[in-house]
Amino acid sequence: MIDTIPPALGAAIAAAFGAVAGSFLNVCIYRLPLGKSVVWPASACPHCGRALSWYENVPVASFLVLHGRCRTCRAPIAVRYPVVEALTALMFGFAWWYYGPTALLASRLVLGCALIVLFAIDLEHHLLPNAITLPGIVVGFVFSWFTEPGWVESLIGIVAAGGVLFAIAEAYYRVRHEEGLGMGDVKMLAMVGAFLGWKLALLTLMMASLSGTAIGLVLIATKRGDMKYALPFGTFLALGTALSATVGPAILDWYLGQL
Repeated sequence: MIDTIPPALGAAIAAAFGAVAGSFLNVCIYRLPLGKSVVWPASACPHCGRALSWYENVPVASFLVLHGRCRTCRAPIAVRYPVVEALTALMFGFAWWYYGPTALLASRLVLGCALIVLFAIDLEHHLLPNAITLPGIVVGFVFSWFTEPGWVESLIGIVAAGGVLFAIAEAYYRVRHEEGLGMGDVKMLAMVGAFLGWKLALLTLMMASLSGTAIGLVLIATKRGDMKYALPFGTFLALGTALSATVGPAILDWYLGQL
């Protein structure tokens, strides 16, 4: 029956569910760094503490109607909230159109939601919570039994991707005697390996490293940072994973065709 839904309608319905999911992702982004539960208590204004009514929790629309301010204390609401909700809605709609109603769709949506949370938290706090990465490794491996990349590729991805990044971090520490990469990055790439397999996980690492290096050079050139400026590498891993999950196979096919 799902197969009979017109693609445009299916994408629109998926986007609506995505907006709701984005609202929950905002809760995770705000509460996980604080060590708070993401399910209790109900959403409240972080400034005055008043519990929000249901009509103040309508994704994107509530922010626009309230002009980006709390209805009670008039404190500003972070623009991150509607951005995350809109981005998640777009991701759900695009994923439905791109993957169709398959097990791979569910796998990619779970991965995408994890990436949005990790991207936002690492960008703000330079932190990649175990509450996302460790369960993500398990969930990605479970999905691999029902859809690509298959459990063997997934298992190799967990070990190889996480192992490569751990080796890089350890080598950097032994040479420079300071931490260059955190274990959160290692666990995040292991999670990516679980969902995408070792080939796409290593492609993710390559794209994240190149983009991170480019941004670092720009910061140095504009005197906004130096060689010791700590970039949130998890944000680059998140962007690299999004590319690997969609256009990664085509990139690999092109590259292997040049050999």
